[in-house]
Amino acid sequence: MAHEHKLEIFRGLWKFKSNTQKIWGVLAFLSFVTAIEVVLGIYKPDVLMGSILGMKGLNWIFIILTIVKAYYIAWDFMHLRDETKGLRRVIVWTGVFLILYLTFILLQEGGYVFKVYDEGFIKRDF
Repeated sequence: MAHEHKLEIFRGLWKFKSNTQKIWGVLAFLSFVTAIEVVLGIYKPDVLMGSILGMKGLNWIFIILTIVKAYYIAWDFMHLRDETKGLRRVIVWTGVFLILYLTFILLQEGGYVFKVYDEGFIKRDF
């Protein structure tokens, strides 16, 4: 059943926050983070073009901001803030681990494919 208001404790006082206020807050936060990504994508500051762990710093910022947005969407729209601490940790840390693992695999395979096209066949000894 849908609730009209969300009860929150704010500085020791009981305060009701409507769903409309929550939705506008979420929209503002996600718009702000997206605007940062767009501005960085358009201007591409030279400071962030240096290589950090095999990838440009700007790409790392994009990955981190995307993870922040995904976490916030899960936190707010999937109501993770209302769950127990253990369940929140299992969901969040599993997702973070899988995203980092996927990023690592994509970087490794992308580098290998680039070297194959650039230099020809490369044999790796593992």
